[in-house]
Amino acid sequence: MDFLATLVGWVWQYGIMFLLVLTLVVFVHELGHFLVARWCGVTVKAFSIGFGPEIYGFYDKYGTRWRFAWIPLGGYVKFIDDENAASFGSGKTLSPAERAGSFHGKSVGARAAVVAAGPIANFILAIVLYSALNATVGMHILPPLVDAVVPNSPAERGGFKAGDMILAINGAKIDRFDDLQRIVGSSGGEELSFTVERDGKDIVLKATPNVDEQRDAMGRTFRRGLIGIQRAVAPDKVRTVHVSVPQAVMLGVSETYGNITQTLAGLRDIITRRQSAEQMGGPIMMAEVTAKVAELGWEPMLRWIAFISANIGFLNLLPIPVLDGGHLMFYAFEAIRRKPASERLQQMGFQVGLALLMMLMVFVNFNDIMNVWRRLTGTG
Repeated sequence: MDFLATLVGWVWQYGIMFLLVLTLVVFVHELGHFLVARWCGVTVKAFSIGFGPEIYGFYDKYGTRWRFAWIPLGGYVKFIDDENAASFGSGKTLSPAERAGSFHGKSVGARAAVVAAGPIANFILAIVLYSALNATVGMHILPPLVDAVVPNSPAERGGFKAGDMILAINGAKIDRFDDLQRIVGSSGGEELSFTVERDGKDIVLKATPNVDEQRDAMGRTFRRGLIGIQRAVAPDKVRTVHVSVPQAVMLGVSETYGNITQTLAGLRDIITRRQSAEQMGGPIMMAEVTAKVAELGWEPMLRWIAFISANIGFLNLLPIPVLDGGHLMFYAFEAIRRKPASERLQQMGFQVGLALLMMLMVFVNFNDIMNVWRRLTGTG
């Protein structure tokens, strides 16, 4: 009974909020596919949030089945000539009316537009959320000001002093302390050149961040560069900058792009083994983070939704068959070659892509379970 109570408590505390967030992001993604498909004259048989048996559904006036299913970790839009939810052609004989609304009978450009619309919709959602927050709440900025220098740290050896304002790193402009943390954190062991304002003059300092291995609140191991600079934590050091709507939109685009580059850097570090793959997580980690962010208030929550949406859009564009990026890869091949890839090649590609995704799902869920176990047993 204790275990059951713990499980119910976990689902209520973490699962419900995460599923609401994920449902919103998935709905927007699939809506992108759906709207462009309708615009291109494709007949949509089903619009599903979740996989597996249906919980609830209804037909619209165009004959599309809108459905909610029991496994809420994703969704799909199914066209009239699809064999499955991955939009692989069924090859069945269609009537003239059905052929007119078939997805695979459309031009390669139309098919590419339908496929790309899902990730683009996710990017648009992220930009809209970031822009709306920037325009209404404003930008909370902690300036890249050195409040203190840790003794015997790379910063002290590099000549940093309290009161220094960091203007640039390796020529890249630094506007806030978050920019400093992001660059230093991903540059452990690499010498960096800092442009610093001190007593009204610009000077150049060099320092190499140490590589520090730590565990986060979820029990995951990660490595980050540390230079030994402490930031000011006093509330009066945080500036709220109010911007115009055009500026808010430009900042929203920039923040969305920053999410994508941050994910790319993380994938690069894992592939090159600068970061441990143990930090990769699945639904359990996402649920826990979502619940913790929700406790901070509605603004952090909306920014977290924007972050998830941008990353789902990006990850769907990876050139892996089964994902949107894999479909686009085949369409690019078709456009260059002037004819589709052979059915055998496509089937092999989708089988390999499905196998890769299944292995990734097993891996991240295993990480989730092991990290939960370490926290429960105190072994991590």
